[in-house]
Amino acid sequence: MQTILGSGGQIAVELARELRRAHTEELRLVSRTPRPVGEGDAVMPADLLEAEQTRAAVAGSEIVYFVAGLPARTELWETQFPVMLRNALDAARAAGAKFAYFDNTYMYPQDDRVQTEDTPFAPLGRKGRVRARMATMVLEEMARGDIPVLIGRAPEFYGPGRTQGFTNTLVIDRMKAGRRPLVPVREDRRRSLIWTPDASRALAALGNAPDAYGRTWHLPVDELRPTYRELVGMAAEAFGRPAARTVIPRWTLSAAGLLSPQAREIRELLPRYAHDNLFEDRRFRERFPDFAVTPVSEGLRRIAREARRGSD
Repeated sequence: MQTILGSGGQIAVELARELRRAHTEELRLVSRTPRPVGEGDAVMPADLLEAEQTRAAVAGSEIVYFVAGLPARTELWETQFPVMLRNALDAARAAGAKFAYFDNTYMYPQDDRVQTEDTPFAPLGRKGRVRARMATMVLEEMARGDIPVLIGRAPEFYGPGRTQGFTNTLVIDRMKAGRRPLVPVREDRRRSLIWTPDASRALAALGNAPDAYGRTWHLPVDELRPTYRELVGMAAEAFGRPAARTVIPRWTLSAAGLLSPQAREIRELLPRYAHDNLFEDRRFRERFPDFAVTPVSEGLRRIAREARRGSD
């Protein structure tokens, strides 16, 4: 039995599809209101803030994937995320299950250094400090050695369905709606973006590779690493829209945070948009040389096709 904790988001949905397709016939999806993704999926409602519910949800599992998400509200991250993760780790240890933790890059320095699995944590804001705390919890569990543990870390998402990310919100979703894309801070800096189905496929591959445990892995990204100028151009071609865009200066976004809760939540990440964001994935590519990474241009074309089908 392989179990996904936090089964409602796009990463979890794609992970469930990939696990069922390539790795297991016994799949359990866990969230407060879980829904099956494929035929035969077992679903189990549980609140990961409750230790006993989490333990019951994990019981009998061989591999546990922690992909739980929360709304982008700092207070929720601070009060709930570490509790959910601690309950999940304790439950996996009680079940003797392997543990695969899906992580992001909020805890990394927000400058132009190349990000590797060995990049030291230097969180800038409150959400970054939460993610650093959580990653440290997982690393401590890994060092404890009671159960096999791995970390799969992804940079900023873009993708189909309900993918949540600033690039989707500011560029792709606006272009879908026929509106002018918004570019945060600078349009000439390179961005490492991960296609959400690739992130899920890569996490599934790691979880089912016994030699992957005991390490942190950067999940694979398109080697192009486009600038926002290039990204908007590719999106315009995919959607058949003009490539016009508006660059929003950092001070404008910071000021908007005084009025808009959504803008306030992005403020601590703004420094990274002033620099190239280069995410190194060599470790994964060397271990899984046949893994096919989706080019950004192809991902955008798939989103555009999905949007056209939805409007028919």
